[in-house]
Amino acid sequence: MDKWLTDFAYRIEIQWWMFAVAGAVAVAVAFLTVSFQSVKAALANPVKSLRSE
Repeated sequence: MDKWLTDFAYRIEIQWWMFAVAGAVAVAVAFLTVSFQSVKAALANPVKSLRSE
């Protein structure tokens, strides 16, 4: 596999920090999504939710 990849004209080296940044961004997006949904649920009026069911 390594020999096959060395024949390509355009190559880049992926550094370890690129994976760390991608993981941090994914965790941040997940945290923001969960936080937004939690605050939205906490501020919702439970009476309206029960009436619609």
